[in-house]
Amino acid sequence: MQKIVRWVEESGYAAALGVRCRELSEDGVSLHLPYAEINANPGKALHGGCAASLGIIASQAVTRAALGEAAAPFVSAGLQVNYLAAALGEDVEATGTLLRRGKNMCFVEVDVATVEGKSIAHVTSMVRGRFGADGPELRATAGDDGAADPGPMGPHIGKLNFGRARGMVIEHMADSHARIVMPFSDANADAGGGLHEGAALALLDTTGAMASWAETGPGRFKASTASIQVQNLAPAPKADLIAYGRCVQRDREIFWSDVEVASAADGRVTARGTVLYRIVT
Repeated sequence: MQKIVRWVEESGYAAALGVRCRELSEDGVSLHLPYAEINANPGKALHGGCAASLGIIASQAVTRAALGEAAAPFVSAGLQVNYLAAALGEDVEATGTLLRRGKNMCFVEVDVATVEGKSIAHVTSMVRGRFGADGPELRATAGDDGAADPGPMGPHIGKLNFGRARGMVIEHMADSHARIVMPFSDANADAGGGLHEGAALALLDTTGAMASWAETGPGRFKASTASIQVQNLAPAPKADLIAYGRCVQRDREIFWSDVEVASAADGRVTARGTVLYRIVT
């Protein structure tokens, strides 16, 4: 258990966020994240990537405890995040519960809430242990047409706290498309040596949101991520990542954007998903 606690707290990404493990067993986990300005959007709202990352960290911690070290490497093969409310300048806690344990996978539910008990995100996941098996042959991303227009919002978004801490650079944000690069760094790393799944998820979330903004253009609108569905195809590599997002559908204030996250070096896709974003115009 202590090795798993060290993985939780000493992974570069989790340490940069400030995640602490309060309790851990084969059946569940309790994590604590104190408020920090670097993790917040303007207005002191906790960045959605932080809440989602707590879901991934909790799910993996429970699975590692349930399946044991021999099941490594682990990958959060399926993840659903629903955002219920905002945490404004508040500490938050994540409570993960094992729903079912199989031979090589676990189903986990995570509630992310403020310390006062207000639920801000609900996460369900399926985490798989590969038991030392080689990874799959990953396909290459379709990418985009290579345009490099960050638009009027891109340079500003890239300077906001959480994205800046991850090193995200918005290369393109126009015509319903977005492309963002994120370097491998200690602040994005997993204790196992690769890039942390939580950091990759935050990149996917941000790219989907920017693709939605690329559909509407800038304005004094209220906006937030409502839901994310993610499939991690393999553990994130020790490499810079690039994410391609495209808004595929809009229904008034709701936007669906498909995103692929790939290694910047060879274009192999390691994660894919859909971001359901809300912009009240």
